[in-house]
Amino acid sequence: MPMDEKENTLCQYILAKDALKRKVVENTSAAFALLRDEAKAFFDCLSDLKEKKAEASELQLSLTDRGKTEFMLAFSSDVLLFSQHTNVFEFSRNHEVMKTPYIKEDPERSYCGLIHIYNFLSDSLLYHRENDLGYLIGRVFVNKDGHYFIEGKQELGLIYTNFGHAEFNQEAARTLLRSAMEYTAKFDLLTPPYDEVKEITVGNIQDELAYKKMRTAKRLGFQFKADEQ
Repeated sequence: MPMDEKENTLCQYILAKDALKRKVVENTSAAFALLRDEAKAFFDCLSDLKEKKAEASELQLSLTDRGKTEFMLAFSSDVLLFSQHTNVFEFSRNHEVMKTPYIKEDPERSYCGLIHIYNFLSDSLLYHRENDLGYLIGRVFVNKDGHYFIEGKQELGLIYTNFGHAEFNQEAARTLLRSAMEYTAKFDLLTPPYDEVKEITVGNIQDELAYKKMRTAKRLGFQFKADEQ
């Protein structure tokens, strides 16, 4: 039975939407691969320094692949986790990016892939401290044109007004990785307020080691948008 006009229109829409999303995923995956390459280059550089300089011999350093969409770079007492989401997103109508001429000229440019960048303490993973916190320090949006912008800390952020001409290339990946590492290295672990840790239950003491049950984080009570460091 031949399709009527409405069915044909729907099929064409589905095909076009699928092609758009596949292009976005392709560009996001390419951006993620560049970040992985830059992480490997930086890892190799630090490894060389570790071998050549006595003062760097005890530096904790590792690069771990966790499949096609995740990798971890651990250095000193910190871990950066890069994670590519497998889905495609569109911004809400109220988002500032939707008001830019770049998006108004072609609404399909608002569909983006997403890469999250998290910071964890190395010891949180080493000692399996499941109550410890990690922080989202940035997220990268990549669209069908291979253009991108970053929401995150001031050191990482690339505001949405640059979206129309900022191409995610090797230099962008290198700059982003270095900025994430610099921010992480300067984002220090602070002593939690005394009143927040002055009490502990007998169960915490008896159930393995107490420090595995006590939450540790660089900022206890940290709210990403409110942090003005």
